[in-house]
Amino acid sequence: MYIYKNIITLEVGKRGGKPCIRGIRITVEDILRWLASGMSFEDILFDFPELTREDIITALEFSADQQKRTLFDVAA
Repeated sequence: MYIYKNIITLEVGKRGGKPCIRGIRITVEDILRWLASGMSFEDILFDFPELTREDIITALEFSADQQKRTLFDVAA
């Protein structure tokens, strides 16, 4: 099931139900960890040609939106 911009998907049983990119087994968390480890967009796209620049940007947007919701919910 697509849940965010027709790129982020959630499927029970796939990667523990974590948000994935277009149904493939790469999670938003994977992308965030690769970026945090110092990989550039170009590094990620070279190592994982099934991804697009838009996938990486959407993963970042999705993560930021989730963080915003979490902070808002706690502050309320």
